[in-house]
Amino acid sequence: QIQLVESGGGLVEAGGSLRLSCAASGRTFSNYVIGWFRQAPGKEREVVAAISSSGSTTFYADSVKGRFTITRDNAKNTVYLQMNSLKPEDTAVYYCAASIYWRVGDPKEYRYWGQGTQVTVSS
Repeated sequence: QIQLVESGGGLVEAGGSLRLSCAASGRTFSNYVIGWFRQAPGKEREVVAAISSSGSTTFYADSVKGRFTITRDNAKNTVYLQMNSLKPEDTAVYYCAASIYWRVGDPKEYRYWGQGTQVTVSS
């Protein structure tokens, strides 16, 4: 079992950057695929990016390719989401989640979730 805590959200102007962190407790963090999801008001939760347990494989939603970068530091039990060139449509609550499976797009495959961090991009 692991616990996840997101941080780094906030208010930023369009074109700006933020870096989200997902800190995990538990000695088996390096066994898990970590995904970043987001949910805007009135919309379904959607995957933004995911990274394999070793960090060698990544996935990005088309909407964020070229703007967001997911990385992980297993020695620090932390996954990062660097978000550049932010747009108002990126506004959402961002969640990190852990799964033992590489089925990146399906929230149901992720067993552990953080509480979320708000990202607001003003136009």
